[in-house]
Amino acid sequence: MPDERLLSRLDLNLLVALDALLVERNVTRAAERLRLSQPSLSAALAKLRRHFDDPILARRGNQYELTPLAARLAEHTTMALEAARRVFDSQSQWDPSESEREFVIHGSDYAMATIGPRAARIAHEQAPGVRLRFVPTTPETIDDLRMRLPSIDALILPHGVLSQLPHMDLFHDDWVALAASENTRVSGGLTMKTLAESPVVFTYHTRFAFTSVGRQLEQLGVDPWVEAKVESFVMLPLFVENTPRLALIQRHLSPLAERMADIQVLALPFKPVPLLNALWWHAVHEPDPEHRWLREVFAQASTELSIAGAEPTPAGGSDAALR
Repeated sequence: MPDERLLSRLDLNLLVALDALLVERNVTRAAERLRLSQPSLSAALAKLRRHFDDPILARRGNQYELTPLAARLAEHTTMALEAARRVFDSQSQWDPSESEREFVIHGSDYAMATIGPRAARIAHEQAPGVRLRFVPTTPETIDDLRMRLPSIDALILPHGVLSQLPHMDLFHDDWVALAASENTRVSGGLTMKTLAESPVVFTYHTRFAFTSVGRQLEQLGVDPWVEAKVESFVMLPLFVENTPRLALIQRHLSPLAERMADIQVLALPFKPVPLLNALWWHAVHEPDPEHRWLREVFAQASTELSIAGAEPTPAGGSDAALR
């Protein structure tokens, strides 16, 4: 059994080191991630380089990049590490009420502020020892989703960013505008002309990380005057208060926005593309009974959110066309 003899000679701890190096692409950050000393991780990298006969990380100026081999290893490594972890975490009978497992869920602060607290409460009621760890997404995370997804339990994102992956639809939402309470330009409602001429604060606004409503504005011929960017939906009201700026926010967040700042919520002067938020996961989690329980927790939280989602109707907008 030559394959088994080879496996028996391998130090499987190197798999953990390899995964951290491939994700962080930096020895210092990878060591911090694993809570190891930098010399220890440098020694692990040296062993990996000898094993693969490849540098793994190649310096380009002041940064390191993955070699072609390392880039090919990335997805296999995260899947192998996740599979190994699940092998040793598995129990003959899993009882949520006795489990101490930690589930890692990535999502925007919008997801964390809406469905996150409900899911955390339901999980605690059913399994007091289980921990839900919510990790904020960043543009870099979104760019690397397919590589990272096997190593996390779930991701909350609206349809349109991911496809062809196992998922469960959660809740519908749409978009509204925020303006400072003293903003007289919107006293009669928001028009396309005012939207085009006002400074705005945007959230995600890159090639890979964007909102559906931002793309829709471009399709309508509106080139937003982006005066500020903040990669947080929850923080938007603070960047609108006491300014002439406008912001576009999900309707489910508007009650929180009104509690946070002296702002008003306005209907958009066009019909925004609705949002359908979903829970996404890698196929490796599909048969896991613990993961099925997690999905049921989010299904219950989604039902709660939909029932409680009758927010006040925002102030009337205008269908006036941009002139």
